[in-house]
Amino acid sequence: MSFTKFQFKNYIREALEELKFTTPTEVQDKLIPIVLAGRDLVGESKTGSGKTHTFLLPIFQQLDETNDSVQAVITAPSRELATQIYQAARQISAHSDVEVRVVNYVGGTDKARQIEKLASNQPHIVIGTPGRIYDLVKSGDLAIHKAKTFVVDEADMTLDMGFLETVDKIAGSLPKDLQFMVFSATIPQKLQPFLKKYLSNPVMEKIKTKTVISDTIDNWLISTKGRDKNAQIYQLTQLMQPYLAMIFVNTKTRADELHSYLTAQGLKVAKIHGDIAPRERKRIMNQVKNLDFEYIVATDLAARGIDIEGVSHVINDAIPQDLSFFVHRVGRTGRNGLPGTAITLYQPSDDSDIRELEKLGIKFTPKMVKDGEFQDTYDRDRRANREKKQDKLDIEMIGLVKKKRKKSNRVIRRKFNGRLMKSAAKPSVLKIVLAAVQSVKQNAKHFNSNCWSNELQLF
Repeated sequence: MSFTKFQFKNYIREALEELKFTTPTEVQDKLIPIVLAGRDLVGESKTGSGKTHTFLLPIFQQLDETNDSVQAVITAPSRELATQIYQAARQISAHSDVEVRVVNYVGGTDKARQIEKLASNQPHIVIGTPGRIYDLVKSGDLAIHKAKTFVVDEADMTLDMGFLETVDKIAGSLPKDLQFMVFSATIPQKLQPFLKKYLSNPVMEKIKTKTVISDTIDNWLISTKGRDKNAQIYQLTQLMQPYLAMIFVNTKTRADELHSYLTAQGLKVAKIHGDIAPRERKRIMNQVKNLDFEYIVATDLAARGIDIEGVSHVINDAIPQDLSFFVHRVGRTGRNGLPGTAITLYQPSDDSDIRELEKLGIKFTPKMVKDGEFQDTYDRDRRANREKKQDKLDIEMIGLVKKKRKKSNRVIRRKFNGRLMKSAAKPSVLKIVLAAVQSVKQNAKHFNSNCWSNELQLF
């Protein structure tokens, strides 16, 4: 299996050779023929599976380099993700003898400069965030009405971030007969109306993976019970000795707090979340690429929208509120067959979430820090075993209690009948006995309605 079977243009083949792409990924092998055939497509596959080149390679193959109009539009939900697609596209277009104009329109860049360039030349391939692309379309500066292909990448993230309405407006400005492709890690129900509105009899492909996270990743669990989490994370950084570590948090406030703490300890730490200004984010990302930082504190925006090379370690400050983000977080490390370590900090109240992740096939190794090193621990296993034993004990206890109650009832009846026979001739005693019978009946009702507490009292 190789890329030669697709019979790409010479400059595309040269680009693949330079990138050392010799064998298509599972996603590429299955979906590129569908895209080349011109079919509408919904491709569902995990992050890092080669989705980007699955649509880029066919777009370049079908491109008419002599036509000066926009031929393909690609949207991505974040500036970073759009920039990654743009860089991948430029790696291909650079090998063409004929100029292929690829542009990246994202927020935080010089809009006036972009409009000025559009006045002289329209691009062949438009990549960018929905907001900036639609601004240029609405103003009449960007003409996409002749485009042949529209790609919505990371559609579920686009939906989650509230950009689907803008993507809808972009789609409404495109020709009716173009090829429509949607790529996503998941296909949520709320995305279905959009798909039905624009896609014509699409091919629906879900690429199943053998493992949820890479086999090259050591996936550890470390308890935070009774510990100061900031101090604990700092301790982990001293033991890990990472090449580059990403620390994921659930909120922007927590990102600010942890970033300040770790910086105060003398660590070189970057911070990325939605409130960071576009220009500042761009500067930070350039510094990350230049290895100016050893640690990155990030929210889940970064988990889905940034592809950073060389991440050796991932720390989950807490289990993500949306469990689907767990795989995206951990998937930042262990790429291209390289080893990686993911550490998730948890507390006892997180056990139900951990079990849900384990049901997905995610395996954890419980660890603890002792004597200045990571050591295996079996706290969760012991707790799970205790619960299983308790379940078994509860069943045995119920049976034992019922048996004891039945035996006790027989003893009570036998003793009562014996005493009744002896006292039958004594009216005064009989009156007392009859009162006792009434009392027993009332107690029996109470006994049955509160059987568990009463059963325990029998022992």
